[in-house]
Order: sequence, then structure tokens, then C-alpha cells
Amino acid sequence: MNTPNAAVDFIVKNSQDFAKAKAKRVYLDEFRKSKKALLMKDAMRNGIEAANAQEREAYSHPEYLELLDGLAAATEIEEELKWKLEAARLRIDIWKTETYNNRMQDKAMA
Repeated sequence: MNTPNAAVDFIVKNSQDFAKAKAKRVYLDEFRKSKKALLMKDAMRNGIEAANAQEREAYSHPEYLELLDGLAAATEIEEELKWKLEAARLRIDIWKTETYNNRMQDKAMA
């Protein structure tokens, strides 16, 4: 990605992947709350009356732990894409600065 055009192309090409990654991460983050409620409800059906005990059961349930693994993976993908896109933006800024500096040097030498 040596040119600003390549950096812009990279941003355009990866923006949809970033949007999908973020949407998945947000969905899983919100679903985590629903999953906890569903698991607490199941715990209540299984005779666990106290809310704190239901919560403990929900947090330790394999399905909840699997959801957390998915959330971690989705967050990792989102963050990786986010920083790659930011790096591309920085390359464009660096190119603009270098171009400006070169123009100033050319003016000074003329």
C-alpha cells in the first residue's frame, strides 16, 4: 500500500467486512443478555429459586461460555479490521504531509 489510492482502495474494499464484523459483535453482545435471561429461566424451571443462584447457573452454563468465546472472536475480527482501516487512513495522511512538504521545498528552491 505505497500509494494513497491503494490505501483508499483498501478502505473501500474492507469497509463492508468491518461493518459486518461490528454488527456481529454488537449482536452477540446484546444476545449475551438474552441468553443469560433464558438460562436463568431454565435454572428456575429446574428448581433453583434464588436469583443469584440462577445467575450463577447461567454464567457457568456451557452455552453461555460458548457465546462468550464467539463474542471474543467477533471482537478480535472487528478490532483487527478497525486498526487496518486506521493504518490506511494514516498512510493517506502521511502521503498528504509528504506531498505538502515536497511542494514547500520546491517553492523554497525556486
